Amino acid sequence: MSEVEAGTDSPMEVVTFDMQGETFAIEASLVREIVDHMQETVVPGAPAMVAGLANFRGRVIPLADLHREFGFDIARQTADSRVIVIELDLDGETTLIGIKADKVHEVTLLEAVNSEAPPRVGMRWQADLIRCIAKRDNDFIIVPNLERIFALGCDMAIAQN
Repeated sequence: MSEVEAGTDSPMEVVTFDMQGETFAIEASLVREIVDHMQETVVPGAPAMVAGLANFRGRVIPLADLHREFGFDIARQTADSRVIVIELDLDGETTLIGIKADKVHEVTLLEAVNSEAPPRVGMRWQADLIRCIAKRDNDFIIVPNLERIFALGCDMAIAQN
């Protein structure tokens, strides 16, 4: 998996999206599809981040809401809402996951020279949940560390059982 990290020169192609007015990005190579809406079946007792399941092309996939992980209110369905279906390797198993987004913007390149690791102080989010922060014009784009986020979610599910 490629990624933008300090010290590398390769740009990373990403899909940008919004959560509560903040711009986030997911590596484009992980994205399988972006869909308008998925009917969600709530799973009682499941961790809040992945509280539901959805039918994606005949497959049952978890539907994740990263809003809570970043301290935002739960995602609300609007005309701009989308689900970004990604394919992620979790513990050696390829897993399809739907991620709720308030709005999906574009596919773009994040230049490595404009990307940095998250600062250790001054962040409102856990630094280990962020792979890097990219600067573009006068804005920042947050690239979440999906492997870490979902590993924590799996640990929480195991702890609850």
